[in-house]
Amino acid sequence: MDEEVFNLSVRKFLKKLGVTAQREIELGVRDQIEKGRLAGAETLDARATVSVNGLEHDILVTGKIVLSDGGDR
Repeated sequence: MDEEVFNLSVRKFLKKLGVTAQREIELGVRDQIEKGRLAGAETLDARATVSVNGLEHDILVTGKIVLSDGGDR
C-alpha cells in the first residue's frame, strides 16, 4: 500500500463528505425553521454512519448541532 496515495484518497473523500453533509444539514435546518418545525434555538443530536466496502464495521460518529447560543443544551 502506498501510504501517501491512501492518505490523500481518504482526505479527499472526507472533504467531499464534509462539504456535502454541511450543505445538506444547513438546507434541511433552514427548511424546517421555515416550516415552523424548528424554532431555531434547539440543539440537535446528530449521527453519521460511514460504510466502506472491505471494512468489517461501519464508522459511527455522533455529536450535537447547536442552532443558537440560547439553545437547550
